[in-house]
Amino acid sequence: MKCPYCDADTRVTDKRASPDGIRRRRECLKCKKRFTTYEKISRSELYVIKKDGRRERFERSKLEKGILTAFEKRPVPKEKIDKMINEIEENLVKRGKKEVKSSVIGEIAMRKIKKLDEVAYIRFASVYRNFKDVKDFRSALKDI
Repeated sequence: MKCPYCDADTRVTDKRASPDGIRRRRECLKCKKRFTTYEKISRSELYVIKKDGRRERFERSKLEKGILTAFEKRPVPKEKIDKMINEIEENLVKRGKKEVKSSVIGEIAMRKIKKLDEVAYIRFASVYRNFKDVKDFRSALKDI
């Protein structure tokens, strides 16, 4: 790999696995500056089948936004939430299918959220299951 500062050759000084792939620390052989590169595995496209039958490309950011909203102002470290989101995405990819129903994603997310924080679980469930009244909340609370 070429140095982004002087375009000379570089060498790898450290290599580690990261949640996103492989992280490499590099050093330029000429200017001696150091920088980090990341190698990420390219996966085939995953599509989500929505409740109304529409099909759209899976976007991690949408899943992340919904989960982060449920955990807002809760005493759960961001690292645990990020790890959970990574696990959900890995679970979907490991299924080996190109399409997955949104209901499957929601159920996987709800199971994992429930293990981390019950309040976040109720928040997520209230949106995901479209609670209409207090009876729906009571029913969800009985599950806990």
